[in-house]
Amino acid sequence: MVTVRVGTEETRLIVLRGNSASGKSCVADGLRENFGRGLALVGQDNLRRVVLREHDRPGAANIGLIDLTARYALDAGYHVVVEGILSADRYGDMLTRLRADHRGPTHNYYLDVPFEETLARHATKPLADEVDAKRLRDWYRPLDLLPGGIETVIGADSTLRETIDRIMFDTGLAHLPALDR
Repeated sequence: MVTVRVGTEETRLIVLRGNSASGKSCVADGLRENFGRGLALVGQDNLRRVVLREHDRPGAANIGLIDLTARYALDAGYHVVVEGILSADRYGDMLTRLRADHRGPTHNYYLDVPFEETLARHATKPLADEVDAKRLRDWYRPLDLLPGGIETVIGADSTLRETIDRIMFDTGLAHLPALDR
């Protein structure tokens, strides 16, 4: 396998993973709002459900599209947030390669929310009418961590503001200027 280095030593790659309704999209949106221009959001739901309209299954096309989109943005000089459920068994190899190929710092986070809290949060979403508790239970994977201990686990006791602030400081984004694009 040929390694193709992506991004620069300055670009940040942030991977936000966790179960449905764990807060990944809200955290990603908060990171962008805090940082400003120059932070690309690569959302699994957008690419899988909206762009490709495909089911989440092993070897699905969205896995490669997430990878290519993140690589393209990193090569264009953007910091990148890849966010989604991104189950370890289906997306782990791609995320491992992306991490290995990225020239700059990569930070992996797993938002760990108990199932009961997941249900409560899910009930507030528009998707709640389409996805019932049984399906949510079928999707739920407790601590679906990537191998190697590379993820920082953030529990449900961390508020949205605390989580965003932590990631901004951990990754160094808090100290970098937004890009003027």
